[in-house]
Amino acid sequence: MSGPNGDPHISADDGIIEDEDEFSEEEYAAIDSMLDQISSCLDDIEEKNDSLNGKLHELLESNRQARREFRQQLSDEEHTHPHPPEEEDPASRDTQTQD
Repeated sequence: MSGPNGDPHISADDGIIEDEDEFSEEEYAAIDSMLDQISSCLDDIEEKNDSLNGKLHELLESNRQARREFRQQLSDEEHTHPHPPEEEDPASRDTQTQD
């Protein structure tokens, strides 16, 4: 019979604890301590994630504002200094008509 993960050398019953008293109080305390540490680490990760998320939103908003200001500056320059239409080079016109 194969085991719980498909391992043919381990039966499904191997390693199953049938009597909860097999763990000592010290083992439960150690497991509880490990779970507390894991929970604390996850809380730290969540806090850092929230902080990074906030900083990302600030950066995106700053970027949007900079783009708005840049567009406004370009628009203002275009209105105060309109570009004259570019003139066509007469030499290029002559080569196109000689075909």
